[in-house]
Formats: sequence, C-alpha cells, structure tokens
Amino acid sequence: MAFSAIFTQKSLTCFSSFPHTLRRTNPLLSPSVRVVRAAAEPEAAAAKTEAAESAAAAKPKKPVYSMKKGQIVRVDKEKYLNSVNYLSVGHPPYYKGLDYIYEDRGEVLDLRIFDTGEYALVAWVGIPTAPAWLPTDMLIKSESLKYERM
Repeated sequence: MAFSAIFTQKSLTCFSSFPHTLRRTNPLLSPSVRVVRAAAEPEAAAAKTEAAESAAAAKPKKPVYSMKKGQIVRVDKEKYLNSVNYLSVGHPPYYKGLDYIYEDRGEVLDLRIFDTGEYALVAWVGIPTAPAWLPTDMLIKSESLKYERM
C-alpha cells in the first residue's frame, strides 16, 4: 500500500536558522499529518479473498454428540459408584440418598465436550434437586418417562 503525507508550513520550522532551545513551542500548534491511502492494488484484493476463503474452510465443525437435548436418561449405578464423581461427594457406599438417580429418569438439558470428555447436564423429573454434569458414558438412554414413585 502506498501512503502520502502532507506537511504544514509550521511543521517545517525545524529547518529554520534558530536553534530549538531558544524557541518556545505552542503545544496546540503541533505538526499535522494527513495519511492518504492509495487505491488498493488488485494483487492485494486477491490475497484478501484467498485468506477469507481459507479461514472459512478452517472453521471448526460442530461437535457430534452421542445424545440429544431432551433425551430421557438414568444413571448406571455400577459405573457411577466406581467413578471420580461419586468419590468426590464423599458419601459412604451404603448411602441411600442418591438412589433417585438410578431409579428415576432424568432429562438432558445441555451437552458439552470438555477436555475430560463429553458431559451432559441432567435434571431429574419430580425431584427438587439441582441439575448435575455427568459423563455421557455412564448414562443409560430411556425411551419414555414411565415409572412409579413410592
């Protein structure tokens, strides 16, 4: 790209016969420079279009999930009890407070792929608890929400 600069007469005062140390300068009369862009060259325009096309081709694809939002699931008890998720809670093995995640059905609210794998945000129907992020490999897909609470 070509640029041209336009200088004002006051900006060229440094070429005068007086030394700079004797002269007082007004900060409001600073040199003004106007930058003008030359017409875009056809080669540069072609390079820009090629770069835009390569960026569109390099766009990351949408991830493919093993489940869908709204899918009815329940948790596989054996996989959950042997997982880091269960060990992080700190419940004893005989703890009955989590039986609803094995027996009742939950709904997948969201799906994400993290560094550790694919996770689903699951909320249990009819249970007043917060949704939980669980790995999708420990979830069992269900066809419908038919169960009987005791």
